[in-house]
Parts: sequence; C-alpha cells; structure tokens
Amino acid sequence: MAAGVSCWGAALGAAVGFPLLLLVAAPYIRRFVAGGRCESAARLDGKAAVITGANTGIGKETARELARRGARVIIACRDTAKGEAAASEIRAETGNPQVVVKKLDLADTKSIREFADNFLAEEKELHILINNAGVMLCPYSKTADGFEMHLGVNHLGHFLLTFLLLERLKQSAPARIVNVSSLGHHGGRIRFHDLNGEKSYNRGLAYCHSKLANVLFTRELARRLQGTKVTANALHPGSVHTELVRHSLAMMWLWRIFSFFLKTPWEGAQTSVYCAVAEELESVTGQYFRWVQADGMMYCGRKPCWLRKQALLLFFIKKGLCKRLV
Repeated sequence: MAAGVSCWGAALGAAVGFPLLLLVAAPYIRRFVAGGRCESAARLDGKAAVITGANTGIGKETARELARRGARVIIACRDTAKGEAAASEIRAETGNPQVVVKKLDLADTKSIREFADNFLAEEKELHILINNAGVMLCPYSKTADGFEMHLGVNHLGHFLLTFLLLERLKQSAPARIVNVSSLGHHGGRIRFHDLNGEKSYNRGLAYCHSKLANVLFTRELARRLQGTKVTANALHPGSVHTELVRHSLAMMWLWRIFSFFLKTPWEGAQTSVYCAVAEELESVTGQYFRWVQADGMMYCGRKPCWLRKQALLLFFIKKGLCKRLV
C-alpha cells in the first residue's frame, strides 16, 4: 500500500514539476531558439539593395531593416499586390520613401530577364543582392521553362538573376551577394541523372537538393569574383515560422503547434541582415553563416564529399543546365 502511495506521489510530483520546469526554462529556451542578432549599426544611405521574395516572412523583415538603415530597397516578388502592401507598411514605419516593388517570377526566365532589363534601365547602382525567395515541399511541378520547381525557383532562377545583375554589382563595388540556403543542404545531392525529378521525386529531398545547389553556387561564385570587391556568402536562417511550409498541411500544423520553438521572421532575418551590412564582412567571401556567426568554409559532411561535389559543380557549370539559361 505504501509503495502504491509512493508511486502515485512521484507521478503527481512529476506531473506538477515538469510544467513548472518548462515555465522557468521558457525564457532561456526562447533565447536559444532566437539565436544571435545583428549588432552592427552600419548605415546604408546611398546604397541600393534588391531582395527577392521580400513581400513576406524573412525577406520582408530584411527589407524593413535595410530600409531603416537608409537603403533604397527593391522588393522583387511575384505577387505585386502583397509586395505593395509590404512596401507601404515599411515606408510608413521607417520613414524611408525609397522602398519600391518590381515584379519578379523566379519560375519563369522570361520574367527574370524582364526584371533585370527594367532594373538596369532604371537603377544606376546595386550594392546588395539578397537571393531570399524560395519554395518548399511543393507537389511535383515544373517551372515555365520545364525545370523541377524547387531547383528552378530556389537555385536556377537566382542563378540567372545574379548573372544578369553581376556587372552592375561589379560597377557598384564594394557589393555583396547573400544567398539564403538552409541546413537542409546537408541532405542534398546533385542528381545529374535526374535533375528534374522525373524518375524519382521526394518533395523534402528536392528542397534539400536545391539548397545544396545554393551553397555550391555561392562557393564557386565567390571564387570567380576574387579581386572584384564583390563578395558572395550563404546562410542558414534557422527554423522560422513563415509561409514557406504552405504546401504541406502536416508541416503547417506542426509549425503552429511548435511555434514556441521556431524563430519569428524578425529573428530569422538577422543573419541575412548581418551578411548584408556588417562592416567586418566587407572582404569576407565564400562563407556559410548561421545564427549570425560564420560557420567556416562551406562544406557538406566530410572533406572528400565536399571535393566530389565541387567537381560536380564545375561539370554543372560547363555542361549542365547553365547553357540553357545563359
């Protein structure tokens, strides 16, 4: 009898103690989840920045911060109505009238070229290009040009956009290219035998493949831009509560249930802002950042794995899809 009472007492104590422990630990958990924040006070007056997908989520918060620092911010997005709403909000909050919206559909190379042509005709300088927009967990579909959607939007669209704006970045140097990748790149592979996922498709892996492509692209771009005063860095923003998981009902519910353990869009934007403005990064290139800290040279697992992927990247540039784009 005494043993039974003891067991019940222990169970009751655990039932009461665990919530109390969570309550006490909650501020520390949130602080850890939030990660670092950009402490740089750098101003961007007279600087111009393009941010893709800046009508919502991390991109919107990045645009808000750059506008607050005085930059001319071009919100490049597919949904211009949402873009105009975001731009109006940012202008009102920051007092910076130089926040404009331009249409850009990364799933259509015609739209990318039109955006670049209009930008180059209207804007004389470009100091910061943040390739932020992305899709995740899409049902199988293709872009207007026949590329698998994750690869087409997350990587190839940004690859083409960067290529088209590269000379303007060089002319405006010092300039920075910031590619928003993901820790998911560790699970990615460049599947040359099935780039468009026609033989085998998994929406989670497709996202990882595209994020690895972002990392490899950044690494090679940084190498090619040595001596131009244009830097290229990639980053992992963390797990952020945004619309990115809108294609998965299960993930939307999980995001809602565990929102306490996810970064807010503002918190998720801190690494992007840091890479775009921090004075100490002016000559830093080819790096992979997370939680506002350099994570060393970009890698994927063991060094032999990285070297193999670097060789694949060179093949991709010389003989892959790039010819079709450029």
